[in-house]
Amino acid sequence: MKYREQFERRVVREDVWIPTRDGSTRLHARVWRPADAESDPVPALLEYLPYRKSDWTAPRDAQRHPWYAGHGYASVRVDIRGHGDSEGTPGDEYDAQELADGVDVVNWLAAQSWCTGKVGMFGISWGGFNSLQIAALAPEPLKAIVTVCSTDDRYDNDVHYTGGAVLGIDMLAWAGTMLAFAARPPDPANVGQDRWLPMWRERLDALEPFLHTWLAHQQRDDYWKHGSVCEDYTAIDAAVLAVGGWNDPYRDTVLRLVEHLPADRVRGLVGPWSHQYPDRGLPPGPAIGFLQETLRWWDQHLKGIDTGVMGEPLLRAWITDPVPPATSYDVLPGRWVADTNWPSTKVSWYERPLGTGSTPVVVRSPQHTGLDAGRFFPFGNASDLPPDQREEDGRSVCFDSEPLTGRVEILGRPRVRLRLDSTAPRAHVIARVCDVAPDGSSTLVTRGVLNLLSRHGRDRAVEWTPGTYEDVEFELNAIGYAVPPGHRIRVAVSDTYWPWVWPHGERGELRVVPSDSAVLLPVRETVEDAAEPPIRFEEPEQAPPLAVTYDRPTDPAPERLVTHDVAKGEWTLEVDPNYGGSRTYPDGLRYAESARETYRIRSDDPLSAQAVSEWHIRLQRGGDGDGWDAEIMARTELRATAADFIMDSRIEARANGETVAKRAWHRTTPRTSG
Repeated sequence: MKYREQFERRVVREDVWIPTRDGSTRLHARVWRPADAESDPVPALLEYLPYRKSDWTAPRDAQRHPWYAGHGYASVRVDIRGHGDSEGTPGDEYDAQELADGVDVVNWLAAQSWCTGKVGMFGISWGGFNSLQIAALAPEPLKAIVTVCSTDDRYDNDVHYTGGAVLGIDMLAWAGTMLAFAARPPDPANVGQDRWLPMWRERLDALEPFLHTWLAHQQRDDYWKHGSVCEDYTAIDAAVLAVGGWNDPYRDTVLRLVEHLPADRVRGLVGPWSHQYPDRGLPPGPAIGFLQETLRWWDQHLKGIDTGVMGEPLLRAWITDPVPPATSYDVLPGRWVADTNWPSTKVSWYERPLGTGSTPVVVRSPQHTGLDAGRFFPFGNASDLPPDQREEDGRSVCFDSEPLTGRVEILGRPRVRLRLDSTAPRAHVIARVCDVAPDGSSTLVTRGVLNLLSRHGRDRAVEWTPGTYEDVEFELNAIGYAVPPGHRIRVAVSDTYWPWVWPHGERGELRVVPSDSAVLLPVRETVEDAAEPPIRFEEPEQAPPLAVTYDRPTDPAPERLVTHDVAKGEWTLEVDPNYGGSRTYPDGLRYAESARETYRIRSDDPLSAQAVSEWHIRLQRGGDGDGWDAEIMARTELRATAADFIMDSRIEARANGETVAKRAWHRTTPRTSG
C-alpha cells in the first residue's frame, strides 16, 4: 500500500448541516475539499450512509475522501436521517424518505459556491445501493456513480431472500445488527452536549426492527420492487461503474448492469474480492489501485477529461485458477480477462446431463447440511470462506463428471435443470458446483437455491403436487473459475442448507431423475485472449491512515465454532462477525463493540431451527463526571412453527450508567412462502 502525503491541491475539512425539503430536519455532513475551491470550484462526490462517519466508518473514510479532495474534488460523507449525527428518526432501509433526502443532498452540493454543479455518488454495500437508487431518480446534477458490492434486485439478491427462500443467516443477523446500529446515539461533540440525549431518546422511541417488515413480504411485491433498479434500467441516466467480487454475494448485479445499461455509460469490474473496497488489501487479493481507477471515471464524467476509461472493455473480470479449499486466501491466483460485450461472444453454454439412469435418486439431506457454507458476507476475515466441501457433499447427492482432459474456464451464471418430484408441498432445492481434485478434496465454485414454491415466479407461492414430476431450472451465483485437467466437476444437490436457508416446516424428500437433469456451464473460450492487450491496474494508493488504536482481545473467541450435541442430535454454529472490534480514536473516543450470532438445529427436525443475534456497543469519551458514556445492548431471535415465524427483539440503552430506554417486541407472521 502506498500512502499519499502530498497532493496538488491543499485539503481542508469542515463539518456542515445540509437541509432537507421538509424544512425541519438537517443531515450532518463532513466535507473534504481543496482549500481554493471557492475561487476554483470542483465537482462533488457523495457517500451517503447510516454507518456513522464520526466513528464506525471513520478509518475507511480517511483512506479515500481526503485522497479525492487532493485530486480536485469535494468529497462529502453524509449520515442518513436518524443515524450518526443527523437529525430525525431512522426509517426502513432505502425507504422513500432516505432517497428523497439523498436527492436533496445532491442538489444542495451542486448549488454550493465551491462546486461546479456536477455531482458523483459512490459507496460500497448500503452506499452502493442508494447510489444506484438515487441515480434512478435522476437528479439533474448527478452525472456518474461508482457502485461497489451492491444490488439491482432487493428481493432476490440481498440479505433477505435467495431463490425465493428466506435467508436464515442474514435475514436475522442483519436485522439484529441494524437494530443495534440504529439504537446508537449522536455524538455530543458534533450535535451539542444539550442536544444529544433528547435526539437519542427520539430515535429510540421510533425504532422498529426491520425483521418485522422483511418477513411480512415473503414474495416479490411492491415493497421489494421499490429501490430495485432492475424494474426499469432506463431510469438511470448517470454513468455507472459497477464493481463486485467473486466472494461477495452481490456480484451478479455487475453482470446484469453491463447487460442492461447502454454500453456508452456503463463499465463492469469483478475481481476475487470479498465485501470490501478493492484497494484495502483484505483477503482475498490481489488488491488494485482502485482510487486511481475511480479517479479516471470521475475525471471522464465530471470534468470532461478523456481518460480512456470508456475505451476499456465493457467487463473486466478475474478468472481464479484452481485452488485447494481454504477459509481464507491472502491472494488468489488467476488472471484478468476482457469482454467487449455481455453476454459475451467468448462464452458458450456447455450442457452436461447429471447421469444416464432414468431411475429417480432420493435427495433427503440432514437439516444441518450447510454448516460448511462459509459466511454469507465474506469480510476479509480468517474463517469467511467455505472449507473443504467433502462433509457437505456427503450430506448431498453428488453427480460427478469424468476427469477433465483440458482446462475449463467458467465465467457467468451456471444453471441447473432438474426433473424432480417432491413428497411435500413445500420444499427447497440447493445445487453446488465443486472442483474435485484427484485427492478427493472439494472446493466450492458456486451455488444456487430455489424455493420450489417460487418456481413459477418470485411474486407467487405455488405448492407442489406430490407424485408429479416437473422440470425446474434455476441460476447459480456468477463466478469466474478455472477447473484444471484431471479434476472432476461435481454437482451436489441437497434439499436443506442451514443456516443460509430457513427450512420449511414439513419434512419430505426430493426424487431427481439424473438422465433428464443437467448442469449448464458458461464456458469461456481463451484462444482470443493472447491477442488482447493485458489488463493492468496501478498499485493501491490511499491517503494516510487515521491514527486509530485497535484492541487485541486477550482471550478471543473463535470466529466460527460448530458444536454437535450427539445425544440430542443438535448442531450449533456460533459466529463472531468481527466488524472491527473495539478501538480508540484520535479525539479520545473509545468505541467498544462485540457481537455473537448463534444458529441451532437438530438434524431431523426443521422446526428446531433457531437464530439469535446479540450486540453490545459502548461509546465513551472524557473522564468521570464530565465524560460521555453511552451503552446499547440488543438481542434479536427468530424461530418458527409450521404455520408462523416468531420474532422476539429487545434493546436497552444507558447513558452514564442510567437506563435511557428499554424496549421489547414480540411478533408473529404467517409463513406464506418461507
